[in-house]
Amino acid sequence: MSLVELIAQADELGLAASGLACLDRCVPLLGGDDDILRPLWASLAEGNPWGERLEQARAKLDADVPEPAVTDEDKAAVLTRRMLDAVPAEPTAVELRLWADACSVAALQVHRHLDHADDAESCVTARREGRTDGMSPLVAAELRRQVTILELLAGRGAGGLRPALDLSTEGRRVLRAVVSRRARGKA
Repeated sequence: MSLVELIAQADELGLAASGLACLDRCVPLLGGDDDILRPLWASLAEGNPWGERLEQARAKLDADVPEPAVTDEDKAAVLTRRMLDAVPAEPTAVELRLWADACSVAALQVHRHLDHADDAESCVTARREGRTDGMSPLVAAELRRQVTILELLAGRGAGGLRPALDLSTEGRRVLRAVVSRRARGKA
């Protein structure tokens, strides 16, 4: 099943976790530490609204993001900031679906901006629909993570949150390493 189909079939928990996971993997671009979004994950696990915890995370991540974006890192940071700004404070199913879908696209674009390898397809829409020929390694890994997280939550419900968080943490570490390697290459 394609990523687009998985998002279309996901329930509210799956959508919230999918969007949060995409944002969580990209948080290093905003200078966030590994635990910055942990309270939001806890809200999902507890079945509680995340409004107050969301505002705390936003306050901690209130970093300057350059606009207009010049470098690939700048463009990726702008996309990440937009994901954070778009988190619905009082999420409904419709809002979560729109946000999760937008986060999916943004996270794939972030990974495309940061990948040194060429991606044969310039549009992430094709990737999300399952056309993966010539996909760059970083984008391919992000696509796999997004699909796996949605599958985990569809199959296990709230029991899939912990493995989804673990997968997101792995992706965050990969992205942090990519950003660090790019910074060393420019120095």
